[in-house]
Amino acid sequence: MKAPAWRLAAVAALAAPNAHAHLVETGFGAFYDGLAHVVLTPADLLVVLALALLAGQRGTRAARYALFALPLAWLAGAGWTALGALPLWTTMSFLLAGVLVALDARIRDAGVAVLAVAGGMLHGLVNGATMGPPGASALALGGATTAVFCLMAIVSAEVTAMPAGWPRIAVRVGGSWIAAAGVLMLGWLARGG
Repeated sequence: MKAPAWRLAAVAALAAPNAHAHLVETGFGAFYDGLAHVVLTPADLLVVLALALLAGQRGTRAARYALFALPLAWLAGAGWTALGALPLWTTMSFLLAGVLVALDARIRDAGVAVLAVAGGMLHGLVNGATMGPPGASALALGGATTAVFCLMAIVSAEVTAMPAGWPRIAVRVGGSWIAAAGVLMLGWLARGG
């Protein structure tokens, strides 16, 4: 007599070894592994999107500052591999950026650049810690930085070109969704997940 499939799945789940974060392997090489890492890591993706939306809301000059500040800070932070994952801080970074987008906060261009540097350094540090131990190369870090630059360029350029009215409201709604994801993540972290 065969055991039901759910029993086999339960036994397999209980017998599985611990999972550890690692660089996503795409099979296309280290550069594309770095690209995929940013896009497939929710905290990284959300902070880039939120900062791009914020920079776009503030105009062309702020978007240009953030376009170069975020990837350079990300790359600078990735050089350090001593830290581990910092889920509370990475969650707070995209939650704060999402709230600022939702509020359409009037931040100076230099302030947007400072937020981009802070977010880039923090997420770069976490990337350096998670990508470093498995032997990620400089090519993988270059791929991650390229992904950040491209996402920032595309999203912030689109937002700066939006007319007033409902498209700008849609950007604010997107920021509120990012903030809501941060609140949900904080709840999950507080629960001990």
